[in-house]
Amino acid sequence: MSFPNRLSVSAETFLRQLQSTTRRHFLQGSATGLGALWLASQASGSERHVPEHTADNPQSPLPPPLPAKAKRVIFLHMIGAPSQLELFDYKPELKALDGKECPQSFLEGKRFAFIQGTPRMLGPQYPFAQHGDSGAWVSDRLPEFAQHVDDVCFIKTMQTDQFNHGPAQLMVHTGQARMGYPSIGSWVTYGLGTENTDLPGFIVLLSGGRQPRVGKALWSGGFLPSVYQGVQCRSTGEPVLNIANPNGVTRNERRQMLDTLSRLNERSSREFGDPETLTRIAQYEMAFRMQTAVPQAMDITDEPKHIHEMYGTEPGKQSFANNCLLARRLAEKDVRYIQLFDWGWDSHGAAKSEALNEGFKSKCQQVDRPIAALLTDLKQRDMLKDTLVVWSGEFGRTPMRENRGGTEMKFVGRDHNPGAFTLWMAGGGVKGGTTYGETDAVGYSAAENAVPLRDFHATMMRLLGFAHDTFNYPFQGLDQKLTGVKPARVLEDVIA
Repeated sequence: MSFPNRLSVSAETFLRQLQSTTRRHFLQGSATGLGALWLASQASGSERHVPEHTADNPQSPLPPPLPAKAKRVIFLHMIGAPSQLELFDYKPELKALDGKECPQSFLEGKRFAFIQGTPRMLGPQYPFAQHGDSGAWVSDRLPEFAQHVDDVCFIKTMQTDQFNHGPAQLMVHTGQARMGYPSIGSWVTYGLGTENTDLPGFIVLLSGGRQPRVGKALWSGGFLPSVYQGVQCRSTGEPVLNIANPNGVTRNERRQMLDTLSRLNERSSREFGDPETLTRIAQYEMAFRMQTAVPQAMDITDEPKHIHEMYGTEPGKQSFANNCLLARRLAEKDVRYIQLFDWGWDSHGAAKSEALNEGFKSKCQQVDRPIAALLTDLKQRDMLKDTLVVWSGEFGRTPMRENRGGTEMKFVGRDHNPGAFTLWMAGGGVKGGTTYGETDAVGYSAAENAVPLRDFHATMMRLLGFAHDTFNYPFQGLDQKLTGVKPARVLEDVIA
């Protein structure tokens, strides 16, 4: 641990620092010093990108280290994993197998969440048609989205190694199946900062009536400084909980209190050098500015009538449509990463709400128009070219009908399938009107060009101007990366 130079500080300051130095501080400083020496020895000769934000603003805007095609991201996650076989992955051969016993070769060595014994094959529940100049196949559940396929790149061979919702959702958003790792939005705001000092760089919007299984871990900052974690905003009531002043406290009084608190925190930062102290100052200041900026940004009532009709919004209610319009408004205000979670896509067939021919149909109706409106709105405002829009679930669904308990169920559904699912991207430098990867004849696994999530993450980071293998953060003796320790590749074929 380094002690201050006695010639450069007063005796009073030195004694105060010495008195505040505990055994814990000494051990912590020693460990950090040794760790820094080890990291320096490991990093010598290797390239590493370290964002350098200004001292008073850990979210100051920074240029990416590489040429970027996207400036911001809107990520639409359908929580529960929608069936690719009812939306984008057209399989006429599966229709011919409908009702027949599943071949044993499909079952050997596989793990399922609920399927038992020998299930029956389940053909697509809705008709498909080709759309646009690209001829992309889309089912009749998404008629308005289908008009935008020439702006979209479909990746049909996404794969994950998790078949339970919580870990699989973590894999999509943090690259790890365990809690405690930074989300993509946190990595992006750590690397690029934000150009709007009055709003968080990473905002999260929820719809569907429930949070994801692992909750806030999906927008956590993990081991990055906490200023980079996502901020959940609400489309009804107070936009951000606990941001308003308490009763009887005026804005001027709040300002005076923060000024005093800032001076104390700055003194603590000088004495102990803890980066979280600067984060705390920045967060207090951001919260003060957000008291005015967030309500303005979240108020969709000032949008013209034709915009509300295009999205199907209902001001004052929680809905995916409202959140899509909010995403466009936040993107206009230079929020760097906007995450939408919509709950209710777990189509097991265990109940009417989970049936492919009931609840699934309703969910498609809720999202089709808003997604099409978002793409239209971004494009007509000339923002789609540098806004990366991503749509995904956490895994796919099986070509077999779920038979919970080994018997045919009343409602129609499919089990979890980590072997193949569809993700699409639009804008932000993506090659529109294309499809990457092809699944087998029944949509069960990749037949060519399998894409593990780490390859998608590497591609996404490249579109934002980062090399995934050099953009990292030292933690627990490793240079941690969004793509993890296994090799990852950028999907050059999907980049325009």
